[in-house]
Amino acid sequence: MEGAGYRVVFEKGGVYLHTSAKKHQDPDSLIAGVIRVVEKDNDVLLHWAPVEEAGDSTQILFSKKDASGGDSCTSEEEPTFDPGYEPDWAVISTVRPRPRHAEPMRGAESSSPRDAWAFSVSLGELKSIRRSKPGLSWAYLVLVTQAGGSLPALHFHRGGTRALLRVLSRYLLLASSPQDSRLYLVFPHDSSALSNSFHHLQLFDQDSSNVVSRFLQDPYSTTFSSFSRVTNFFRGALQPHPEGASPDLPPVPDDEPEPGFEVISCVELGPRPAVERAPPITEEEWAHHMGPEGRLQQVPELRARIFSGGLSPGLRREAWKFLLGYLSWEGSAEEHKAHVRKKTDEYFRMKLQWKSVSPEQERRNSLLHGYRSLIERDVSRTDRSNKFYEGPDNPGLGLLNDILLTYCMYHFDLGYVQGMSDLLSPILYVIQNEVDAFWCFCGFMELVHGNFEESQETMKRQLGQLLLLLRVLDPPLCDFLDSQDSGSLCFCFRWLLIWFKREFPFLDVLRLWEVLWTGLPGPNLHLLVACAILDMERDTLMLSGFGSNEILKHINELTMKLSVEDVLTRAEALYRQLTACTELPHNVQEVLGLVLPTEPRSPSPPASPLPLSPTRVPPAPPLSADTAPQPDSSLEILPEEEEEEGTDS
Repeated sequence: MEGAGYRVVFEKGGVYLHTSAKKHQDPDSLIAGVIRVVEKDNDVLLHWAPVEEAGDSTQILFSKKDASGGDSCTSEEEPTFDPGYEPDWAVISTVRPRPRHAEPMRGAESSSPRDAWAFSVSLGELKSIRRSKPGLSWAYLVLVTQAGGSLPALHFHRGGTRALLRVLSRYLLLASSPQDSRLYLVFPHDSSALSNSFHHLQLFDQDSSNVVSRFLQDPYSTTFSSFSRVTNFFRGALQPHPEGASPDLPPVPDDEPEPGFEVISCVELGPRPAVERAPPITEEEWAHHMGPEGRLQQVPELRARIFSGGLSPGLRREAWKFLLGYLSWEGSAEEHKAHVRKKTDEYFRMKLQWKSVSPEQERRNSLLHGYRSLIERDVSRTDRSNKFYEGPDNPGLGLLNDILLTYCMYHFDLGYVQGMSDLLSPILYVIQNEVDAFWCFCGFMELVHGNFEESQETMKRQLGQLLLLLRVLDPPLCDFLDSQDSGSLCFCFRWLLIWFKREFPFLDVLRLWEVLWTGLPGPNLHLLVACAILDMERDTLMLSGFGSNEILKHINELTMKLSVEDVLTRAEALYRQLTACTELPHNVQEVLGLVLPTEPRSPSPPASPLPLSPTRVPPAPPLSADTAPQPDSSLEILPEEEEEEGTDS
């Protein structure tokens, strides 16, 4: 909906204010309303206004009544319904922010004394958001402003908290507090930082309420100040604060080990072995592995060769389908053809789902419309300097758009998150077929989808694992980074998130990814790649006397200056050096894939409204043809309306 000077980007009805703090609320104390997110001029507002919903409130029971209409519970008894608030988060704040004037946007809104409860607040004025505890009859959100007051608690009787948080994450960094999984710290972005970050990063600003979107929207962007600011904020989100401490203050040093990681004392590593990379596999060498009926033979040796040398460019189009699980290593040529036919049909069925959505339907589907807008914006900025994607009306951009929209139909829970276009672009460049590229992309996402999930547990775990490896490999470097407030390694966030896509030249990324996709020599070679880069830069970092800001700036300036062969050589050498150590701690062995975890890790509390199950990068083989989808052809698609939640928890 659009009007003079404003545009409504999100709207949800059935959002109530509970105006009584009594245990047994009267239905008259409920005020039904509509919550909206409105883009107005150069600001984004959260707007709530009452509406008349006849009969709605009378259906809500708060306590059992006796036949006479009196309350059967005494004042000392517990209520039969949890109204969803706690003593420290009152239903109606005693300090109400002054409501902004907001022009009416829908004629259905009432003009009554209840209108006094209407409010409109700029997203830039928010400081934190608190979610309700699980198990309530409906979910609520409490929004706290920078001024210290809280807005009236918003009770979503018909669901919608998840959708709202997704929309808010387009404009805000939402970082869950390690101490309280229900509390989100809010970091607003100004419009210039947003545009600069999109221009230089073409990364996240998506519908998911996770740190990924906000971190990549601003961090390695044009200005050094925003770069440092976001990294410091993210570091604060990762490090727990003492009970009662303000999240705005620097974190207090904590002697407790990171959960799931044992304390590393001093591990004596042997000398680092010399490693030499092999030449790429040629098409002739690949053909030697092709047996009767088109079945590949000696697959372990073939994968080891890909790990040690990569693939010649002319071989990638075929070999990547195996590495990404689109085609089975064991299948025959006929089986592959049948599989491709099946997956082609499956792809176009999913594509038709969003292609058949009319503009009128999409107008009422904010989720689908949001995905389409994000994808269109990202695609227009993705690898445009590459000849395959350059120029206006480039057909490659249309294929990128259609594949990403179709992926929203394939993976409803994840949908589209900014940064995915960076992962798809090299695949489409190599495969040059819409259907095949889609299923190869799905195979890649099987490996990294945890990076994009809202809980961000996967990214937090990987940063912890990276720190663990670095602590064993180079304690002095870790001590130096700690002394400069850079010990959380948050400057490596983007590396891990999109597998170094922004750090190496485009063609080097192809070599790096095909090596990582082999799953050799273990499941987390990408972490050793990060260690290798830091190892290459250790002297520059330590001898220059860099502070935290200079460290961040230096890491950012490494972009496109790294040699992929040098980095892979060093990463393999680090792996061999670690595995040769007879006293390697068990948890380091787990990260390297040398042993399976002997004890389950302590479960982390859910850190987001949609705690999708984070997954570790699986060990080799990375995928099988049965676990990742597949195809052959070219066309178009987008996501359908999010399933309505009856209860958010």
